[in-house]
Amino acid sequence: MDQVNVVVIGGGVVGCAIARALAADHTDVFLLEAQPKLGMLTSTRNSGVIHSGLYYTPGSLKARHCVRGNPLTYEFCQTHGVPFRQTGKLVVASSESEIPELQALAKVGETNGVEGIRLIDRAAIRAREPHIEGYAALEVPSTGILSSEDLVKAYARVAADRGAHVLTNSRVERLEPVSGGIRVTSSIGEIETRCLINSAGLFADEVAAMLGSAMAEHRIYPVRGEYCELIRSRQDWVRGLVYPLPHPHGLSLGVHLTKTLHGGVLLGPTARYVQDKNDYERDRESVEKFAEGAKALLPHITPADLVPAYSGIRPKLTPPAQSASSHGHASKDAPDFIIQRDPQFPSVIQLMGIESPGLTSAPSIAEHVAELVKEILN
Repeated sequence: MDQVNVVVIGGGVVGCAIARALAADHTDVFLLEAQPKLGMLTSTRNSGVIHSGLYYTPGSLKARHCVRGNPLTYEFCQTHGVPFRQTGKLVVASSESEIPELQALAKVGETNGVEGIRLIDRAAIRAREPHIEGYAALEVPSTGILSSEDLVKAYARVAADRGAHVLTNSRVERLEPVSGGIRVTSSIGEIETRCLINSAGLFADEVAAMLGSAMAEHRIYPVRGEYCELIRSRQDWVRGLVYPLPHPHGLSLGVHLTKTLHGGVLLGPTARYVQDKNDYERDRESVEKFAEGAKALLPHITPADLVPAYSGIRPKLTPPAQSASSHGHASKDAPDFIIQRDPQFPSVIQLMGIESPGLTSAPSIAEHVAELVKEILN
């Protein structure tokens, strides 16, 4: 059996960005995606936000890759025709008592290297977002939005143009260590690789378990995020991106308002643990609850102003019991990305818990993984 240099498992935004980066130096990069389309799961079921690096623990991989990935993502979108808009965003304090939290968040962002953050008052909020209620806000100019589906397709297209083999409907069924690498058995056949990259997102723990790796102990807990959308006649209520302070249990950045590239306005995502990694629709949250949760930012909103939209599932590393008992913001409590060579299987690179800001971080994560690949192949 012929041996190739690299197999990437997972054709989400991170897997495709990795394939694109590696194909610049290797002609035998294979990307295997189980679904019939690339990026069908977490990568395109999100808000499509280009994050700034505001929320993440200084020195963490999330902070490093988000801050580095932010300009790289804008550059890639500009070069490869991916629709985007640098809108900036507001993180809003609803009362004077929240000002210290807003200031602490700004300090985290500044420590991480986020540029241009400034505190604005109620009048400045209203000048920018006339329908938004807030006592004060952080203005973060480097944040933006993009078409996540077009981004995934563009990374994959560039990878393929560079010679990578991007294969869908290619579910991995077995992994077996062999001399000099790993034998990968998928629904389309067998291949041996000198380097295996596990970028399987929601299923990264299952791929690790298939290999027999102790890293499968980093279990993925699916957290569903649901969205609603403002009806057409209310879409002028929001002009850009408006966020509350982060979720108090570290599960999310809070239900925020996103003006989409097509002019709609999304509310979401919520954050709820589910048992099934494919459970996108069962027992959806009502529009009444969405409206109630949005009143702090949009006081005049009613359930009649909303219609249900899509949902997505994030690969969390925090179990429900730990999340429920935690206190503080997402930046303090959320586990970091795991990006490392497997201690048991040195030819394997494990990526686990790649949730937000994974979309923004993808090109920076790809650089990181490319360095690890050099260690394996040299």
